[in-house]
Amino acid sequence: MGGFISQEVFRIGEDIVTIIGAGLAGAEAAWQIARRGVKVKLYEMRPVQMTPAHHSDAFAELVCSNSLRAASLKNAVGLLKEEMRSLNSLIMECALKSQIPAGGALAVDREEFSALVTRRLKSHKLVEIVRTEVEQIPQQRPLIIATGPLTSSTFSNALEEITGKDSLYFYDAAAPIVTYDSINLEIAFFASRYDRGGPDYLNCPFSAVEYSRFHGEMCKGAVYEGKEFEKEVFFEGCMPVEVLAARGKDTLRFGPLKPVGLTVPHTGEQPYAVVQLRRDNREGTLYNMVGFQTRLLRGEQKRIFRLIPGLENANFARYGAVHRNTFINSPLLLDASLEVRDRPGIFFAGQITGVEGYVESAAAGLVAGINAYCRAIGEKTLVFPGETATGSLLHYITTADPAHFQPMNVNFGLLPPLPAGGRKRERKERLAARSLKILSTFRNNFHTLLA
Repeated sequence: MGGFISQEVFRIGEDIVTIIGAGLAGAEAAWQIARRGVKVKLYEMRPVQMTPAHHSDAFAELVCSNSLRAASLKNAVGLLKEEMRSLNSLIMECALKSQIPAGGALAVDREEFSALVTRRLKSHKLVEIVRTEVEQIPQQRPLIIATGPLTSSTFSNALEEITGKDSLYFYDAAAPIVTYDSINLEIAFFASRYDRGGPDYLNCPFSAVEYSRFHGEMCKGAVYEGKEFEKEVFFEGCMPVEVLAARGKDTLRFGPLKPVGLTVPHTGEQPYAVVQLRRDNREGTLYNMVGFQTRLLRGEQKRIFRLIPGLENANFARYGAVHRNTFINSPLLLDASLEVRDRPGIFFAGQITGVEGYVESAAAGLVAGINAYCRAIGEKTLVFPGETATGSLLHYITTADPAHFQPMNVNFGLLPPLPAGGRKRERKERLAARSLKILSTFRNNFHTLLA
């Protein structure tokens, strides 16, 4: 049911927490600490040192999709959002304020969202922001390392002091963005699968002949090969679209291009395959190609993606990109409070821990922030109950088989099973209800730390 980590309580120096990285996790951690009355020194290397994927110096910049995924409690990430809201999450507050239509998903205007997060932290009297690249592990404790999947090579080398040679990495590819005015609306149509939510997606339907040609060109497309020293290890949930295409002619049709739940307006029939595009900004001038993470070279993206019906004249505001992502072998290093087992006072947060996804990263930052605050005031760290979405995710990344550890999204399969009985179709609703009830009890039990 969650509780304290059984470790010696200690107190180091003044009541201040050092955080490296102002992404989703670092920003959330800083907020959780500062709102509880403890000073934060927040280091962010941008714009002094940029990454291959970031475009601004704003905090919590969303470098891939602008969607925080499903909002319903019938989805595990929706449950995770609700848990975070109940714990006064800055990321959830700013996401709701910058929300744009996306059917059953929570999508945001990415620039407005990041600006809100940045403004809230800059204006907090207990948050000191330092714009510089950290090259060595600071001596101050408590310390939160939230440098993310794009950790600089310099700091990655410094991390070996803590991780040894057990750090891992994988590729994560961003999907292209096209301008709305370049989409052929005589072919593409607005709809959501099964009419869930509003008609918030633009759908580009394939005939069998069109799909066959597109698939063939995808399989022949030239890709970024990477460096010789870089080993390709892809997270299954963010697989490059050309890798999926190479697995078989119908793999895409049963994956990101599945046609189910959609009807082509002018024929009344289900398309053979379909590419969906989701609004990427509040104004609706940009659309993101859903599921089209890619390593294809820019010229190949332009040539091949213009074979998609409705995108024959597409103007690419941003091409897909590939970058190396770093994460640590958390099962070897961390306990469920996200504290390094043999280095009291050092915490990791965000995607560098092996959680996958925006919301999951922010949730890890929330927990690391609360626990770093506990250390700063001389209290024991907390472990969130395994029956909650938050606790089950952190339990997984800190107890999985370290020999085969891979990033994990939150999902209902991580939660302990329900007692026998009850309707199977109500399982997710019952899991969510149990989670929120247990989290409420947990908050009441530790109300002085979680208020």
